[in-house]
Amino acid sequence: MNAPIEIQVHPTLSDISAQDWDACACPEAANGARPNDPFTTYRFLNALEESGSVGGNSGWHGRYLTAHQDGMMIAAAPLFAKSHSQGEYIFDFNWAHAYENAGGAYYPKLQLAVPFTPATGRRFLTRPGHEVQGRSALIQGAVQLASENNLSSLHITFCTENEAAFGEEIGLMPRTSQQFHWLNNDYSDFNDFLTSLSSRKRKNIRRERATAQGFGGDIVQFSGDEIQPHHWDSFWEFYQDTGARKWGTPYLTRSFFDIAQETLRDDILLVLALKNGNPIAGAMNMIGSRTLFGRYWGCIEDHPALHFELCYYQAIDYAIAHGMMRVEAGAQGEHKLARGYLPTPTYSLHWIADAGFRRAVDQFLQAEAKAIGEEIEVLTSYGPFKKDTPRTP
Repeated sequence: MNAPIEIQVHPTLSDISAQDWDACACPEAANGARPNDPFTTYRFLNALEESGSVGGNSGWHGRYLTAHQDGMMIAAAPLFAKSHSQGEYIFDFNWAHAYENAGGAYYPKLQLAVPFTPATGRRFLTRPGHEVQGRSALIQGAVQLASENNLSSLHITFCTENEAAFGEEIGLMPRTSQQFHWLNNDYSDFNDFLTSLSSRKRKNIRRERATAQGFGGDIVQFSGDEIQPHHWDSFWEFYQDTGARKWGTPYLTRSFFDIAQETLRDDILLVLALKNGNPIAGAMNMIGSRTLFGRYWGCIEDHPALHFELCYYQAIDYAIAHGMMRVEAGAQGEHKLARGYLPTPTYSLHWIADAGFRRAVDQFLQAEAKAIGEEIEVLTSYGPFKKDTPRTP
């Protein structure tokens, strides 16, 4: 008979051992290998917390879950109490509006996610050999925490397809969304990738790259020890400009980038456009073992097509050179389709306390999933690839 599993709730990540957390989050990295998902590593989540990007007045308050059996931590999850719906990228603003119009209090709610990060990855982090019982315990613990505290809802965003299926089996509501991802079909170089495209799209990309690279400077990729502290001074300026235009106040603090320089630079690809040696634009990517995750972009000078070059084409170059399977280019953006990034489903899970509201949301999610499936099919048909080009799933 198996020993009982105990669930613990932690207000700060510092209450949890980094070794125990990473044994669940990235066991594949135990011997120094690169983690599959850099965002759920202790060092990334700790950088968010230590920098004040979460906690304080951010509206993201840690409720990290851990599951223990026979004195060993067998599972963990990045869980947060939220007082708003910012920084999630799976939008429930209409749900909140409807719930509050009906006289309920939608906030606070629980969010099981990596803050500010629309990247697919495991959300129920388990030690090898404890997948089923660890995942079940975390889901039950999160739902119980929401229920006991009379919270409106629990949302598990950008989970894997397998986790979404598991959650649906035990009664959570699945939601399908979509992003644009580039898939590596064993390309030898960028030109090899271009040969898989239609002639018109191939010419357009070559013209776009030539335009961008003719901005009057150099485009350079930096990673690991190549990244220097002064690079973050420039990137912070880019990030602030983009953040102010997109969502008003940037989510990450300046301190996050200083901590990233110390603890995350091996996980980062920084692509900078330099004019006379000075950065005028840049894109930040996070490096997984099989996926390159595009995250932030910004500039202080506008140049035609430079955004596409730094964010999309340089990422493809890097992925091919390093044998990576895909590039996830972040949330939204149908303009990515013409540049070889195809619509790809993403998944989330939801629990609603109120039975009536839960039924209404469930009906909406079923209709939405059908529409998303049709949209993916239509967009894929308009993709830039030759019709007879096989594509890696």
